[in-house]
Amino acid sequence: MNSKKKVSIAVVRRLPRYYRYLSDLLELDITRISSKELSARMGITASQIRQDLNCFGGFGQQGYGYNVESLFNEIGNILGLNNKFQMIIIGAGHMGQALANYSNFEKRGYKLVGIFDVDPGLIGKKIKNIEIEHYDKLEEFVKHHRVDVAILSVPYDRTRMVADKVASLGIKGLWNFSPMDLKIPYDVVIENVHLSDSLMVLGYRLNEKFKCKKNK
Repeated sequence: MNSKKKVSIAVVRRLPRYYRYLSDLLELDITRISSKELSARMGITASQIRQDLNCFGGFGQQGYGYNVESLFNEIGNILGLNNKFQMIIIGAGHMGQALANYSNFEKRGYKLVGIFDVDPGLIGKKIKNIEIEHYDKLEEFVKHHRVDVAILSVPYDRTRMVADKVASLGIKGLWNFSPMDLKIPYDVVIENVHLSDSLMVLGYRLNEKFKCKKNK
């Protein structure tokens, strides 16, 4: 990939979807596919697929299409799935525990190495053989362990304080599940995840569907 070429975030957000569909194709023992065939499966135009993949070098061959396994591996490399990022979770409530129990992190290039909270009732409990430690021990933990990413699952009023602390310790990636749309003045990569936004989009689509039925 040309490092001078800036790829739009819209293209980047489509890459995991390509990766999932290519994984499905491999499961079906499909070895090659054209942009037109991939378009029919994904509901994205063939020209959009070609434009997206051309941002990273193209990968296809005229008259042949795409080698599924090769493209799958290339997109995995682009998404950093082979980097073995080490991550921690801050906030071991219901959301934090659900994330800690998620089984696909390692398949996606992430390894959970620590969990932190302030609730005395949670300290000392284990999730997947990782003991929940008090938040006060975070700084000491980071001194002795490589931590690339922190997952934030904390109340709204604590989000910025925790994010600032995490960034000051040199952690370069934040996956933020708190209600705040987080921005901080540090050189960190932040991915804000708002599950309620997706739920409200679902509500809109259901509302529109049932409105159409009522109007018929």
